[in-house]
Amino acid sequence: MAKNIKIAAGAGVFLFMILAVVPWLLIKTGRGDLMSVLTSVALLSVISSGVWLTFFIGRINIGQGAYALMGGYVSAILVVKYGVLFWWTLPLAGLFCAAASVLIGLPILRLRGVYFAMVTLTLTEVARLLAQALSITNGPRGITNIPPPGGVEFFGLTLIPDFAELENLRLGFYYLAVVLMILCFAAMWRLVNSRLGFLCRSLQQNEELASSIGVNIGYLRVLAYAISSFLGGVGGAVFAAIVQSIYPATFQIQESVNFMLYCFLGGLSYVFGPMLGTLVLYMGWDLLFKTGAYQLLIFSSTLIVLILFLPNGLLSLRLPWRK
Repeated sequence: MAKNIKIAAGAGVFLFMILAVVPWLLIKTGRGDLMSVLTSVALLSVISSGVWLTFFIGRINIGQGAYALMGGYVSAILVVKYGVLFWWTLPLAGLFCAAASVLIGLPILRLRGVYFAMVTLTLTEVARLLAQALSITNGPRGITNIPPPGGVEFFGLTLIPDFAELENLRLGFYYLAVVLMILCFAAMWRLVNSRLGFLCRSLQQNEELASSIGVNIGYLRVLAYAISSFLGGVGGAVFAAIVQSIYPATFQIQESVNFMLYCFLGGLSYVFGPMLGTLVLYMGWDLLFKTGAYQLLIFSSTLIVLILFLPNGLLSLRLPWRK
């Protein structure tokens, strides 16, 4: 009981900070650029959470960039070419990516270790080449001038304002990314601590043993991969709306590798690992910008040291108030 109260109190403080205190401070200090950075962190952590879920079932996923690219294009095409309201394109982009992942995952999820990782690594490049070759995606020109998300009304009551009419568009996108992140990680935490989560954990430990006691390992692998791809698609759709454009090179192999690194750094044993890993890596790279030619050297050296001394991620660090 006491533990649940502490978790609820911690969650309440966290929500109050990111929904009220942080935006108020950024607006007060005129740091709109930092608000954009935090928006990117929230959005990238959502995409990375899908990669974490595939790690949770014992698979190394280096292809999340492919589904983020797919989701971005699905949303952009529906909004620009067919006039669909942006908010409808979010679930549609996620479902499209989930359906594609089922077709792709049925054969490749039988692979393990480096073999699965190498196959997923090629997915991002395949998605880029397809986006560059297809006419519906406008080829190398991509899709530009994507309008901001429109408003949503219900019986005359405005549920979501029209982003085009907002005085502070950055603040609108900040709240969009942060609310999406909150919903994503709340759902992930609930999933991991459910019966389905315990079954998925059994795949990470020993698939043969899990199968011998009646666990449908094929179904669980495909389901987890579909959820992972759904999150990638939704994240890609929001990203396209924020930058108001998408190109075949928007998500490349480097981004897929970064999504994996965010999970490693935060901690593969912790649901909120991708969130912390994204914050530290993304902001750390920006903070080192002033070091010029030494930026990559310092960044990579620091990352190696962290992995050596904290192989289970930053969340495994035992601080005085963590017992």
